[in-house]
Order: sequence, then structure tokens, then C-alpha cells
Amino acid sequence: MLKTLLFVSLALLTSLPAAVTTGASAPAFTVLDSTGAERALSDFAGQYVVLEWTRHNCPFVVKYYQQGDMQALQKKLTAAGAVWLQVASSAPGKTGYLSAEAIEALRSSTGTQATATLLDSDGKMGRAYGARTTPHLFLINPEGVLIYQGAIDSIQSARSSDIAQATNYLKAAYDSAIAGEPIEHSTTTPYGCGVKY
Repeated sequence: MLKTLLFVSLALLTSLPAAVTTGASAPAFTVLDSTGAERALSDFAGQYVVLEWTRHNCPFVVKYYQQGDMQALQKKLTAAGAVWLQVASSAPGKTGYLSAEAIEALRSSTGTQATATLLDSDGKMGRAYGARTTPHLFLINPEGVLIYQGAIDSIQSARSSDIAQATNYLKAAYDSAIAGEPIEHSTTTPYGCGVKY
């Protein structure tokens, strides 16, 4: 019964329309990261930018971090010059909310290779992008255009064993973009835990 309710809730959550259209300019933002530094989208003009909505205690996020799969992808893209920004949109008092200090400790313990973790506890950035799940991924090109949004991969599960056989939509979009090729799946349905605004 609980499993059925979870999937019904997930289906309702992910069927909502996107807040921004793929192919449109990415919404501007200026927020603090977990070190207290200000981060603005305009700071990264000329670079690919990945936005990863995350929540440390969501099993769909744990799926990608427990064996180092997300960290490996972060490392690959940032080494190639991309900027990878995790976004924490859980509101104070809601599931998954962490202070800046706790996020810094989590970054260290998980070995994340993300450039920074943005603090969006008021949900303004998340709502501007229409972030609905953790994880929910967005890829912005060097011209500031949103070229991918949706799921991390093609298998909607919380099992790490499914990662190897899934199509990683974010990686595929990035690889196509840097090769100057059309992105086959530029918008997909995100899956995971609901963002706790």
C-alpha cells in the first residue's frame, strides 16, 4: 500500500509542467553557497553549467552517491571545464534541510566533486526552474540556454545496480552538446523524492 502511494505521489509530482522551456534562456539566479560565497549564473557565462537538485537523505540521491557514480560524473564534467552546482531547496523544518555547516560536512563525507552547493531554502531558485524531485538535473550551455532538463537516467529506481544498464541522460546531453550534435532526449520526466519547499 505504501509503495503504491509512493509511486502515485511520484507520478502526480513529475507530471507537472516545466517552469522553463528547454531551448529558452535559463532563469538568472544569485544565491549563497554553503561556504557563504555568492554565486550567480552570470558568473559562469561561457561555460556549461549543471544544476543538480539534491537531498542527502533521499534514496534516489543515495543511489548515485553511495558507490561514487555521481562523484565520478561530476569529476569528469568539471575537469572538462563545466561548472556543477548542487542545489539544496529543502525549507527549514522540512525533510532534508541542513545548515550551511552541515552541508559542508556532508560535501566532505560524500567526496562530492561538485563546484559548490547552493542554499535555496526559500525555494526561489527551485521554483524558477520548476525543480520537482531530488535528483532533478538541468544543463545550461555556454550561451545561457537551457539545453537539458529532467531525470539523471532512464531507469526510475532507487537501486544502484540499475545505474550501469541505464542511459545517463545528463551525460548523453553534455556529450552531444560538446560534439555539436542534436540532443536526442532534451527533456525527460524527473524521478525521485519531492523537493521539500
